[in-house]
Amino acid sequence: MFKAYGLYSHIRANRLRSALLLAGFVALLLALMFSFSLLFEAFASGEEPFDVILARAEADFRTNWWVGAAASGVWFAIAWMFHQRMIDYATGARAVSRAESPRLYNLLENLCISRGVPIPALQILESDALNAYASGLKEGEYKIAVTRGLLVALTDAEIEAVLAHELTHIRNRDVQVMVVATIFAGVFGFVADLFFRNWDFPFGFSPHRPSTREDDRRESGAGLAIVIALVIIALSWGASVLIRLALSRSREYLADAGSVELTKNPDAMISALRKIEAHAAMPAMPSRMRAFFIESPARVQESGWFSTHPSVDERVRALVDFAGGHDVVASAPETFPVEDGQADGAFPPDGAPGFLPPDGRHPLDPPQRGPWG
Repeated sequence: MFKAYGLYSHIRANRLRSALLLAGFVALLLALMFSFSLLFEAFASGEEPFDVILARAEADFRTNWWVGAAASGVWFAIAWMFHQRMIDYATGARAVSRAESPRLYNLLENLCISRGVPIPALQILESDALNAYASGLKEGEYKIAVTRGLLVALTDAEIEAVLAHELTHIRNRDVQVMVVATIFAGVFGFVADLFFRNWDFPFGFSPHRPSTREDDRRESGAGLAIVIALVIIALSWGASVLIRLALSRSREYLADAGSVELTKNPDAMISALRKIEAHAAMPAMPSRMRAFFIESPARVQESGWFSTHPSVDERVRALVDFAGGHDVVASAPETFPVEDGQADGAFPPDGAPGFLPPDGRHPLDPPQRGPWG
């Protein structure tokens, strides 16, 4: 039975968690700006004590925080403008027409009509892996991409559940959220690279070039200020990565719940996840793209705080507990023959295992009239 109360409570909890995580990025950005002020005052001071340097850094931060905000805004604008091109280039996805893949278009169209939303463009990744992702930053640019292997191995009901999962990402603006999270993490990663991998930028100091002035700084409060600033930069970078990963995991739970809301078929979502689980790997996929897929395409799955996705066991457990689904035993994906002239996988033959009703009707078909009307 479809448990509406549990499902919608699950959705609200994940939305609140995502908002808190995004707020954490803003706090980290302010901390990063303060570390710049602390470094500037440390290198500009002579033999001033630490409390004087700290007071000057605080005054600089209150006066000039907008400079850092403006620089971050420029970074965001450039990344936002070219992000879709980078995604298409990184994944190698190509557009597919309705004539090439009528089955895929029909399944997506039924879902969009049921909720009155525009139909996203469809793309194909020529890979035997089982995976999918959504992209696009605004209406008219949304896209859903699926692998060739997914079309061949999954039944209609399972593909419909996957499409509903990706459509939920679009409806909930998850793609925009992940773009923001990726850009934020990129800011902190860029700064960390500058300070920890290229010590000569931007202040011209280096641990292998000691000087009298550097010795004086170490003996004064400037040395402590530099150490504290570098610790803030390192912690901000690490925390930004963890927040991005946590945000990705939270959004996957939400999209699974949205798939069930659209299809009213939690068993199909569970079955699709179980098939995808062991065949999602795409080793050539860049690491920055892993969070966008329905399941991480990494060859070795991450775990704990460093994972982009919750484990399939955890996702299935949530669907069982909150949506009334039933777990299934993981098995090898079924491959159905491809008919002549059909670009994607053929429809499963009659009697193929899956979650279609026993009479073979599609879940979105109108109910048949019985003997009593």
